[in-house]
Amino acid sequence: MATTGGAVSPHRARRTGRREARQYKTVRRWSYISAVTIHTGVIIFWPAAEAQAFSSTSEPIGLIEIPPEIVIPPAPPDIPRPAIPVVGPANIDEDVTIALTTFADNPVITLPPPPDPAVVEESDEPAFTSFTVAPSILNRQEIGRLLIADYPPLLKDAGVGGQVIVWFRISEEGLVEETRIARTSGHASLDQSALRVAERFRFSPALQRDQKIAVWVQLPINFTVR
Repeated sequence: MATTGGAVSPHRARRTGRREARQYKTVRRWSYISAVTIHTGVIIFWPAAEAQAFSSTSEPIGLIEIPPEIVIPPAPPDIPRPAIPVVGPANIDEDVTIALTTFADNPVITLPPPPDPAVVEESDEPAFTSFTVAPSILNRQEIGRLLIADYPPLLKDAGVGGQVIVWFRISEEGLVEETRIARTSGHASLDQSALRVAERFRFSPALQRDQKIAVWVQLPINFTVR
C-alpha cells in the first residue's frame, strides 16, 4: 500500500526490524566464536610457569649467658652524732681589784706631741681637693650674657646645642687661674667658646676650715637654643 507525505508503512517497518534482528544475532554469534577462539589459543600456546624451589637459611641463635644474681652489700653503719658541748663552771674570784691609773705613773711630758696640721698641697693637674666650704660663682648674670654673646652663630642658627664639662683651677682669692676641657660637647667651636667664657668666672674662695685654699673644680657650661 502506498503512503503519502513521506510516512513509512507498517509492513515496511516490520520487515526492517526483522532484518536488523537477524544482523544483530549474526554479529553476536561471531563475537562469541572469536572470543572462545582467542582464549583457547592463549591457554594452549602460553608458556607454562614453573615454580622454583624456595629455601631460607638462618644463622643459629646462640645462648645468652644470664649473669649471676646481684648481691647488694649491707648498708654502712650509722654515723655517730657529735657530742653536745657543755659549758663548764667558771670560778671567778669576787674580790677583784683594778689598780687606779694616775698621772704620777704616766707624766704628761712623756706623751707624744700632737700631729702637725694637714698641709694642703696644690696640684698642677686637675684633681679633687678636699675642702669644707666650696667656692661659689659670684657673677652668674654676667656669665649668662657672655654665653649668649659667644654662642657660635652657625650652630645657633642650626639649633645645635651641647654641654661642656670644664675644669677650673681657682686661686686662694677666687680667681680662675687655668681651665681645661674635662668632657667635650662633640663640637670644637662650642668647646672653645666654653673655655673663653670660663676665664671670665669669678668665685668666692674655697675654705679648708678657716684657711683659704686653691682648688680644682668641675662645672658644666650649657649652650641651649631658645
